[in-house]
Amino acid sequence: MRRRTLALGLPAGIALVAIRPAAAQSDYPNRPIRIVVGFAAGGGTDLTTRTMQPRLQQALNGPIVVDNRPGAGGNLATELVIRAPADGYTLLMGTIGALAINPTLYSNLGFNPQTDLQPIAMAGNILNVLVVPADRPWRSVAELIAAAKARPDTITYGSSGVGGAGHLAGALLDQMAGIKTVHVPYRGGGPLMTDLVGAKVDFAFSTAPTAIPQIEAGKLRALAVPTARRTAILPDVPTVAETLPGYEVGNWYSLLGPRGLPAPIVERLNAAMRATVTDPDIVSHLARHGVEPLQSSPEELARFIRDETAKWAPIVRATGATPD
Repeated sequence: MRRRTLALGLPAGIALVAIRPAAAQSDYPNRPIRIVVGFAAGGGTDLTTRTMQPRLQQALNGPIVVDNRPGAGGNLATELVIRAPADGYTLLMGTIGALAINPTLYSNLGFNPQTDLQPIAMAGNILNVLVVPADRPWRSVAELIAAAKARPDTITYGSSGVGGAGHLAGALLDQMAGIKTVHVPYRGGGPLMTDLVGAKVDFAFSTAPTAIPQIEAGKLRALAVPTARRTAILPDVPTVAETLPGYEVGNWYSLLGPRGLPAPIVERLNAAMRATVTDPDIVSHLARHGVEPLQSSPEELARFIRDETAKWAPIVRATGATPD
């Protein structure tokens, strides 16, 4: 899987300043750093964060603790970090759901990810896979759609939480295919996978790190990926767009801190993330699980979040997706 730098358009004549190690705050970190994950252990966000954890510790020369705080599609974790001291010791592994979808999905969110958080760096883009339990009869997206049309409001799909990429992917499938399925939210990809393997839900757009081992074990069947093109990770699995042209849902992660985080600490953390996402061992490990590491400056990440929020807002409204 190819690494790439997140490239975002900037007005002519404006250049980003290269990130340099901070001269100030030289004693940072002098105690453990907490990275808050808004989903239960075992899901894609958690696995990606824990894969990066050892290399980040090495780059920062200090311990890092992963703190799982599932609930409300990542909102509980996001608010926890927003309310934390801006000292660099409480950070967020943010997701597309918490940062770009929830501001539209929730009518009374109570905070604004664009103004209440300090962007630090992109982390990666993770592959999602449309999977069904092995005992289900469907072997293609078309067969799943046909079954849903024959039995409206009976076929269920799980997600790792309200407002996440898996939730939106299912809602968009309903909209574009003209079907009505039932959303079952979980508190992370781990609990979702347990019920998927146990055939308690009919399908899900699950993250590759949690889905691929179960696909290889024969417990799940991959029907499609929600990307624009087929992926090298699962080259024989078609895209949803091959059945529903124009269908595409991404799923990205990024590191952020509370608003007011000192610039030297932001620079130190950004440099550590760059070292992590370009480390060959980390890249190889993540690629095996369908995660493409990404790097960016804080300014690029801020622009990216603004663009993603603007992109998804009308789609969330059009799907009729709700937190319930």
